[in-house]
Amino acid sequence: MKQELAALKNILDQALDTLPDNLPENRTARCRELLASALALTSDLLKQAKTPSAVALGRKGGQVSAQKGSEYFRRLAAKRKTHGGGRPRKQSE
Repeated sequence: MKQELAALKNILDQALDTLPDNLPENRTARCRELLASALALTSDLLKQAKTPSAVALGRKGGQVSAQKGSEYFRRLAAKRKTHGGGRPRKQSE
């Protein structure tokens, strides 16, 4: 949705820039006013658009899991099997 709003904002901005100065029946001022208000609304919607927290956490969680590697998770699973439950003890270094 954020990309669509950004595209709409760009279209409105270009329309405002390319509007001719001499429309019949003094329509130029009204067109500029309408385009400016539509541009302001689009900018406001873009500011309010947020990514869901689950999406942000999912991306970060995948990156952190990849950094730890599969060996880390194998060791955790082995500890769970031998100690019979609970959180594995912290190993002192």
